[in-house]
Amino acid sequence: MKKSIVLLIILLILFIGAIFWWQNGNYPVNKESKEIKTFVISQGDNVRAIAYNLKSQELIRDPIVFFLITKQTGLDKKIQAGSFRLSPSMNTYDIAENLTHGTLDIWVTIPEGFRAAQIDESLQNKMPTYDKSWNQTLIENEGYLFPDTYLFPKDSDVDTIVSIMKNNFEKKYSSLDISRTNLSKDKIVTIASLVERESKHDEDRPIVASVILNRLEIGMKLDIDATIQYAKGKIDNKWWRPILRTDYSLNSPYNTYQINGLPPGPISNPGLASLKAVVNPSNTSYLFYITDKTGTNRYAKTLAEQQENINKYGLSN
Repeated sequence: MKKSIVLLIILLILFIGAIFWWQNGNYPVNKESKEIKTFVISQGDNVRAIAYNLKSQELIRDPIVFFLITKQTGLDKKIQAGSFRLSPSMNTYDIAENLTHGTLDIWVTIPEGFRAAQIDESLQNKMPTYDKSWNQTLIENEGYLFPDTYLFPKDSDVDTIVSIMKNNFEKKYSSLDISRTNLSKDKIVTIASLVERESKHDEDRPIVASVILNRLEIGMKLDIDATIQYAKGKIDNKWWRPILRTDYSLNSPYNTYQINGLPPGPISNPGLASLKAVVNPSNTSYLFYITDKTGTNRYAKTLAEQQENINKYGLSN
């Protein structure tokens, strides 16, 4: 009998302790605080990471209580990536609920080699302020919209977004050693945009850059398929269509099978690796390359070697 009473008392103490722990964990860190903190959730952050980050910034008392509240209420599936204004005066549930809709800024990732039209699609899907007029502004800045992961203010207009991306470009461009090239910035960016679209692997970028520069030096047409894709895309925005034989005669200043030299501007927005490849290309005598079925580039110095590669790797003219 005494053991039962002791056990009951222990259970009661544990129950009261659990209630106290739960209530204490949900209380504000400082109910009287007037401080507002900016809390950032990165893309891919899970609830556990978010909970411990909140605790480290003294916005919640107990990360376990936060975790359990979000799981219990289903808020864990609604938490957004972005930045939020939170206060230590908010209780844990209010903070969790705020993280589902109160974002000030929105994460947007722009991969290397995206064209302005693809960036436009990304912004259309992410930004609540998007307007179809953004497309033209983005196209006008093709090549200088540096690919990166951005935290854009959710009330941004297109000029704000372009300014952020171009400032990032200028910062990255200033890190380049351009002492070895006589190319202008515009030409560097245009060539880098070609390299970006023609190279699937980082080790190929300096070699592809050397092929382009070698051809330009001897006045040889570039014959780059990616420029045809860009020219076709400017007509109907269908970038993904395969190139047909008739497309090689497409009348466009971007069609490097028809024009000599570089296209009039970039065909994508290159990353830092492609920009570096242009200002520091490999020292080669290559004038040709193909990409085989595995995505590997095969290089050649002569047309005869190029044809051998085509035959060897199962490609047709």
